[in-house]
Amino acid sequence: MSGLKLQRMGVIMEPEPGNPMEVEGTLNPAAVRGPDGKLYLFPRIVSKGNYSRIGIARVLFNDAGDPYGVERLGIALEPVAEYEFRADGSGGCEDPRVTYMEPLKRYLMTYTAHSSNGPRIAFAVSEDLFHWKRLGLAKIESFIGIDFAHVDDKDACLFPIEITSHSGKMQMAMIHRPLFPNTRPEETVKKADSRKIDIYHESMWISYCPMPEEGKDLHELGLFNSHHRLATPVSP
Repeated sequence: MSGLKLQRMGVIMEPEPGNPMEVEGTLNPAAVRGPDGKLYLFPRIVSKGNYSRIGIARVLFNDAGDPYGVERLGIALEPVAEYEFRADGSGGCEDPRVTYMEPLKRYLMTYTAHSSNGPRIAFAVSEDLFHWKRLGLAKIESFIGIDFAHVDDKDACLFPIEITSHSGKMQMAMIHRPLFPNTRPEETVKKADSRKIDIYHESMWISYCPMPEEGKDLHELGLFNSHHRLATPVSP
């Protein structure tokens, strides 16, 4: 892409000394413009025992327009729902992505909920970026024998508008990365370089569901289906 230049600006947020909620790290933030036009981060903040919350921070800029730090504004989500707790009592609301959904005039957050069943995709909605309502876990339909509903899934993000699915419908679209058994990096690294790659189980997918109507209360999102492989391994 011509004309695009990137410049490293350095670290603008790191664990706050003396803050027990951040003792194990601040990482993997969502970044989004708020209704006031300012830039906000939604970092995963990790306390002792890998207990994760999603924070809210406003990015601070100097006179030259460069970011130099953040102002912490509180917590967007912390484990409360059953699907956000592991069997040992630890919990995780992690790795958010926040999208302003133009048809809904609201922000939708996808995040990883760590339950006793493993990581799953969860949703939350907000009108102002500061108050969030949970919409539950993603409901994903099976496809040609592939069970998306009962495997680990994470790294989801939504498009801000309806797009045309491969079946020709205008729908909400979500990119996600299901983690099927025996496809994790720590598992495949132990196998021979010449192993056969399963393109259905080792790909990023795009899935679609109907866009909710503007103004209606979002109790939950619909069923994601119309799956399509978006990015597939081609190299050993």
